Amino acid sequence: MADIIQLLPDHVANQIAAGEVVQRPASVVKELLENAIDSDATTIKLLVKSAGKVLIQVIDDGKGMSVNDARLSFERHATSKIKVADDLFNLNTKGFRGEALASIAAIAHVEMKTKQASDELGTLLLIEGSVIKSQNIIACIKGSSVAVKNLFFNIPARRNFLKSDNVELRHIIDEFQRVVLAHPSINFSMYHNESELFKLLNGSFRQRVVNTFGRKTNEKLVPVDETTEVLVISGFVGKPEFSKKSRGEQFFFVNNRYIKSPYLNHAISSAYEGLLQPGRHPSYFLNLHVDPKSIDINIHPTKTEIKFDDEQTMYAILRAAVKHSLGQFSITPVLDFERDNNLDTPYGFNSDQSLTPKVEIDHSFNPFSKASQKPSSHSKPVSPSWEGLYVGLESKSNMNNFSQVSYESDEMTSSIFDETTERKVQKTFQLHNKYIINTIKSGMVVIDQNRAHERILYEDYLRKTTLNEPVSQQLLFPLQLNLSISIISMLKELQQALETTGFVFSKFINEMIELTGLPVGVKESDVPNIFDQLVNDIENEVPDVNFSISDLLSKSLAKSLAIKNGDKLEREEQEYIVNTLFSCKEPTISPSNKTIFTTIKVDELDNKFN
Repeated sequence: MADIIQLLPDHVANQIAAGEVVQRPASVVKELLENAIDSDATTIKLLVKSAGKVLIQVIDDGKGMSVNDARLSFERHATSKIKVADDLFNLNTKGFRGEALASIAAIAHVEMKTKQASDELGTLLLIEGSVIKSQNIIACIKGSSVAVKNLFFNIPARRNFLKSDNVELRHIIDEFQRVVLAHPSINFSMYHNESELFKLLNGSFRQRVVNTFGRKTNEKLVPVDETTEVLVISGFVGKPEFSKKSRGEQFFFVNNRYIKSPYLNHAISSAYEGLLQPGRHPSYFLNLHVDPKSIDINIHPTKTEIKFDDEQTMYAILRAAVKHSLGQFSITPVLDFERDNNLDTPYGFNSDQSLTPKVEIDHSFNPFSKASQKPSSHSKPVSPSWEGLYVGLESKSNMNNFSQVSYESDEMTSSIFDETTERKVQKTFQLHNKYIINTIKSGMVVIDQNRAHERILYEDYLRKTTLNEPVSQQLLFPLQLNLSISIISMLKELQQALETTGFVFSKFINEMIELTGLPVGVKESDVPNIFDQLVNDIENEVPDVNFSISDLLSKSLAKSLAIKNGDKLEREEQEYIVNTLFSCKEPTISPSNKTIFTTIKVDELDNKFN
């Protein structure tokens, strides 16, 4: 029988390896930024066009590379970070496996310019699909510039799986934030389509967090600082009142490397037990420093997962440290708003005794007695007689005597209801402030009030956005919101679509947006939650690029504004939901494809009593 196992060609092997390293443009951003950090750069610039599909370029002022190193860096498993296997357990650098540049070059057009400080001239290298097209000597500044163009140009199927520009840009910003937060001592800047999104100067970790997520973040932070033999913890957690629906602002850094750890995330959540509303998540920015020999970072291709020697001990220390910080820095108000300041004793009277006022009463005074016409020293003079009080009123009144005065009085009845009026029969009832029960001929319908209202709002907003007939309520005073730069950049991209739902934007200024109009029915206090929900939906629920942004916005608005389970509804509100639901195009399922109502027939109830 003939042999059937054969070696793969290099270009096929490189494309397979690229599938592990490069999942989307954000993966390229991560690898290039980490290489720049490993080169001891002090200033790093990221340039992106069309969410990385056209261009991703990273420019640094690091050590640079020689001619031979520049060419060798694109070979598979070529690295300067490790020499023996034991080096994998004592790593202090970002990249180490030598797969990043080789994988990127296999699926894109790459242009590298690099120069060492000791060299007079630098190197220009052009690569297309793992093939080196040219290598020339050029004049350039110290450091490296790596430009990745036309990502997945030779794998159209992979390129078709990329999401819309808004989604891919969001992933790039996420990777950028993870890198810059881990290295506050380096200057970073980021540009998208020649528009500056971030300009971060070196400073403390707190300054880096605030500059990355906006000035308003400063008031939300509670410092965490704990040193043990096993673990050193530093950083910040967010105050409970600033919790969010999304998990966007949750960062663990182990030895200056961003990681994901559901286990340690649970430790943080348990520290907030009893402080957060259901469905809300705390923010945290925590640096964990451990012995490099006690962890293994080579268990995942993207190096975002780490294996710890003793996770249970780390869990306990982390939970206790966060809980201690939340209690130590007084996260709850200490003012007693029940106390009346007017009842406080002034400082100048603390030593004085209060005197009981004396009240003198004339026991002999009788206002109805003519003998008591002499006023006492404590009262005003009284009229000499009651008749004198009404002297002269006859000339000013149209009534000759009081016999002509008539009085109106309500007729007393034995019942508050008019027996001749037919009473309206109530057909809807609310159960546990969650379900609306409506009677029908065959039995009854049980409706989930949250899902039903969400379907009603979704179809209403979708109709308005599809027909491009926005209905806005103008604000008396503009509404200003302070948001992070990443969220504002996203809202800029979605501005046109948001305006079709009724939002009216007047200004975009750095970390602030100004609104002069809102969709009908939206309160000013709802707007931050709406944008928070929108960001969460874009991060987690957006399908491919063919997905309608109008549909996404309609779903997000409906989810934010729908009546929640637990809200008590009046009878008119119950009837409105029932009547409007069954006039919808799809009343059976919610926008998230969940059942809205179920019917219970009388026969089913009868069987319960057999």
